[in-house]
Amino acid sequence: MTCQLVFSCDVEAFVMEEGDSAVRRWEDLDNDILVKILQSFDLFELTSGLAQVCSSWRLACSDQLLWKMLDLSVIKSNFIKIPLEPYVYVDCQSDKTLTRLLRIALNLSRGNILTLIFHYNLYVSDDQLTYTAERCPRLKRLVMPAWNRIKKTGICRAIRIWEDLESLTMPSIANPPYVMEEIARNCKKFAELKIMGPCDILFASTLVAFLPNLKVLSVRCTVLSKGALVIILEGLKKLEVLNISHCLITEVPPSSPRKVLTKLDESILEKASRLRKFLTCMSDSCIMCQRTRNDEGLMRWYKYEEDLWKVDEVRSLAI
Repeated sequence: MTCQLVFSCDVEAFVMEEGDSAVRRWEDLDNDILVKILQSFDLFELTSGLAQVCSSWRLACSDQLLWKMLDLSVIKSNFIKIPLEPYVYVDCQSDKTLTRLLRIALNLSRGNILTLIFHYNLYVSDDQLTYTAERCPRLKRLVMPAWNRIKKTGICRAIRIWEDLESLTMPSIANPPYVMEEIARNCKKFAELKIMGPCDILFASTLVAFLPNLKVLSVRCTVLSKGALVIILEGLKKLEVLNISHCLITEVPPSSPRKVLTKLDESILEKASRLRKFLTCMSDSCIMCQRTRNDEGLMRWYKYEEDLWKVDEVRSLAI
């Protein structure tokens, strides 16, 4: 017996050929098989109208196996920079496209999304973030977009919903305490943090004050003061993994200009010896270290390979 499957939104039947066997309809296809087929589809295909074909297809399109992760890292806003807050203007059509995609995907997911990934150049509004949070309350991992259009009330409202949040990747933020305090108050299982921006003494002190149980921290490819590094190593007693690979590590001696360290001194290495993993790279021959230096510790990811910002030496934080 030979079996031939024809898959198309416009085709209403699948054919099993054995002589003159009867034609069977697509909606009669076993749901597990249909879900398996749909797993090979990308986000745009899944939200293109497949769920509207028939009730069987909608059931398959809503299967939780398809919606453990909502990956929006392939979507960037069409924007221009402006001199006033929020310092970006997002094209209306770009906003409408994102809203439509969120509405369809979140309705199909039925609250089953555990991992949510935004592109760092996706300028999400407060309303879009709140809508998303309300429809994926079981979220465990979040990769945040740019902060520009998200206000304090918006992110705090979302964090209150995400009580199961365990891992957060975030761009730099000028005023970190309120975010960390909200996480400490609501997310009792929180254990992993990645900061895609400068880590100064204020940021490090905030982590120690509000997230003393943090186990994994990555501050790769950014400017990191030696003072902040000491605060992290001394204050985060339960930290197991610290990634400072390709960082521009600076020190400001008394009455002297800032200097960039070329290696870690023994006092730092001794403090880090208790960690299970201490990931570092300060090599002149390393391309990523060169890029961090060239960008003065503020990585301009748009200049480099498209998905480079997704990389992390800590496997659980890589995308």
